Amino acid sequence: MNLHNTIDVLVVGAGPAGTALAIDLARRGLDFRIIDKAAHSFSGSRAKGIQPRTLEVLHDLDVLPDIMAAGNPYPLLGIHAGPLTVPWRMMANDQATSAVPYPNTWLIPQYATDAALHAQLNRLGHEVEFGTELTDFTQDGTQVTATLETADGSEQVTARYLVGADGGGSTVRRQLGVGFEGTTDEQDRMVIVDASVSGLSSDRWHVWPALGGKFMGACPLPEADLFQWMIRLKNGEEPPLDEKSLNARIHSHTRNSRIRLHSIRWTSVFRPNIRLAEHYRVGRVFLAGDAAHVHTPAGAQGLNTGVQDAYNLGWKLAQVIAGADDALLDTYEAERLPIAASVLGLSTAKYQGIAKLDPSSIRRGSDEKQLAITYFGGPLANSGGSTKTLRVGDRAPDAELIGTGGRKVRLFDLYRGPQFVALACGDKAARVLDCLEWPDGGSPLHRTYIDSVTDRNLVDWSHDFRQSYGITEPTIVIVRPDGYLGHIATGDALSAESISRALTVFVPATASTSTESDGGR
Repeated sequence: MNLHNTIDVLVVGAGPAGTALAIDLARRGLDFRIIDKAAHSFSGSRAKGIQPRTLEVLHDLDVLPDIMAAGNPYPLLGIHAGPLTVPWRMMANDQATSAVPYPNTWLIPQYATDAALHAQLNRLGHEVEFGTELTDFTQDGTQVTATLETADGSEQVTARYLVGADGGGSTVRRQLGVGFEGTTDEQDRMVIVDASVSGLSSDRWHVWPALGGKFMGACPLPEADLFQWMIRLKNGEEPPLDEKSLNARIHSHTRNSRIRLHSIRWTSVFRPNIRLAEHYRVGRVFLAGDAAHVHTPAGAQGLNTGVQDAYNLGWKLAQVIAGADDALLDTYEAERLPIAASVLGLSTAKYQGIAKLDPSSIRRGSDEKQLAITYFGGPLANSGGSTKTLRVGDRAPDAELIGTGGRKVRLFDLYRGPQFVALACGDKAARVLDCLEWPDGGSPLHRTYIDSVTDRNLVDWSHDFRQSYGITEPTIVIVRPDGYLGHIATGDALSAESISRALTVFVPATASTSTESDGGR
């Protein structure tokens, strides 16, 4: 048995949630390992919709170019009713704005999402340790001791923290003894198949509804003639998994013998699990992604919620390791568990509506995009001011500003990275921001000055920033590393002392008067 020095974090599970967390830890310079018991990355399409808020997260993690290259917009639905095909727009095709640069859900199979995340992790100098299984762990007040099994034998690893992102059947969750409340309907089954198809146009997501919700669908994937088939089974029906059986089932349901499925890449029998972990944290061990919540596929919510779990947790782990109060880690569960509960309700309602042939259950709206998620009222956002449009805990919108020499500067580009960002709008706010102390350890503070007389000034030339952020007076806005508002200071609260007191929970105790600025980037 090999003994290793203590690392900062052991991440168990290399799906989207685990790998997103690993990328965040890597860019923060933490010492971590990410393992997965599978021999290689996931090969199926499964979760295939990336929501607008998750696209913003992937922009911050520098994964977005690969995501966009491997996907495409969602096609129109083609609802087949006998000889007729009715076109149906499942979701509005919204135009990008300065505040919301990625307004639409992006179609990309999960294997391509995983590949993009793993590629970014590799660029940062880290790799997933496939074929490595967590079999046991113990924890005390200072560390977690984990036993790993590989083809070469056993290994013992000690880590300050362990994160279980190891799926719905999570070993980490089971060993913690955390309840996984909810239901699994063993009678409601769906075969999911990735395969090439002839005789079917690739410009539509084809749906053949039937009474009792036993629908069949074929969604074209962004790769030649590849489709994801979804076949909802009858009670007691044997799942068709080979090419001959699948084609017979397709012909029986669609009444179209010209359709031929071939070159099967992946098959799965899905049962709707609707479950939520009772806790996301037990001591030094955390749950994220499907280990903490599992959803129906309706509405494309599960993967997105998991990635945003990781995005919420990564910076908090880094801050506490740097010396911030351990209470910051308690806010992970307090902020993310209610979000998962809400999303579970949304996806469950959509799935049940599909069974009733309810057209509104097919349509996708603003709720699914996750742009309105807020932590307002939570432990990090129960005070701290507001503007005309935003409260502490809300998502920080994008905006386009003008920098030196007339160059355009996006706020999302200023936010990209592991830092906090302070936006000071107006001369008074700029003077206060210059006096704000910030600790040397942990995430740095990038100071950005807008419409002020400093030589680092950015200009809100179109007033998009003031409009989106609801700015009507000198204001300082502190943006958390995960793109949510950590503090808003206006009026009598616009002082360095007041802001420092409000941000105590975010940062290590020792502070300096660093005046690092990001306004000139």
